[in-house]
Amino acid sequence: MIDFSGLYQAYARDIHRFATLLSGDPALADDVVSETFIRLWYARARVDLTTVKSYLLTIARNLILHESRYLRRLAVFDETTADGGPGPEDRLRSRRELQWVLAALQKLPEVDRAAVLMRAEEGMSYEQIAAALGISLAAAKVKVHRARLKLAEVRKEAPV
Repeated sequence: MIDFSGLYQAYARDIHRFATLLSGDPALADDVVSETFIRLWYARARVDLTTVKSYLLTIARNLILHESRYLRRLAVFDETTADGGPGPEDRLRSRRELQWVLAALQKLPEVDRAAVLMRAEEGMSYEQIAAALGISLAAAKVKVHRARLKLAEVRKEAPV
């Protein structure tokens, strides 16, 4: 029997963070987390607990894709996102840099954005990323590498 309360406590924050970064919309991320766990409930007979996090991330990604297809929009990140810099000047500089990188992240193709977020934010292996996105292992590695290069390039070009 699956402990849904334990699964929710263990993974809801990760799913919310992933959905927020993927969509750029914290309110949508709230809805995605709820719907993800509802879908987990309905699929409980087929769930493999060893890969449940990948399964949840895949559901969340698919929900966001579905939403963006119908609404034809992705919200931009809130400009007041705190970045924890030590002083006001450093915080302002970091915030500007973060805005540039987040804007660049939103410009990446969705599958590239999902791949780099799964690797960087969720710490997933390339094998897990490949399985979650339905691509080959080599393609997962290439997508993460190219996305990182694009983000690093934007970071260098960002006016500070």
